[in-house]
Amino acid sequence: MILSDFDLWNYIRSGRLIVEPFSEEIVRENGLDLRLGNEVCELLDTNEVLDPYNEDVDLSRYYRCWKADEFVIHPYRKYLLTTIEYLKVPPELMAFVELRSTFARLGLFIPPTIIDGGFEGQITVEVQGSTFPVKLRAYTRFLHVVFSKVTSPIMKPYSGRYQGQRGVRLPKLPVT
Repeated sequence: MILSDFDLWNYIRSGRLIVEPFSEEIVRENGLDLRLGNEVCELLDTNEVLDPYNEDVDLSRYYRCWKADEFVIHPYRKYLLTTIEYLKVPPELMAFVELRSTFARLGLFIPPTIIDGGFEGQITVEVQGSTFPVKLRAYTRFLHVVFSKVTSPIMKPYSGRYQGQRGVRLPKLPVT
């Protein structure tokens, strides 16, 4: 069951779903529009092999990160971006993260992204560039998050490696 704006307001007002900082404008018909933060990490073009099973990998050889209120997503490049909002999702909900349609119509793309029940943190999402450069600004409503109620509360809520993340979170290595 997908939550409507009515359901979302009830979850937010009751404190079951926490969104910080909260702005009424982000509550939409069937989800929340999350705003873009000012942290950016570009995946670098390299032929150097990254071994995700090695905890001693220097990720700065694969990512270039910076902060900016405006930045350009270059054609066919991949970036990690973050949201301003920090979410605390109760164990009876999960969510699908989608790009707002205006940005998709500009040719930007995000791979399928899920928020697990029990997750808390800012959302890090990969964005792939269009066929032309696209300028983005921090604080823009960028992602649409659709919440769904699971058939029964999750027995083991999310407690993984990215719990409590703030800002862009690079991959945690080694992969286990």
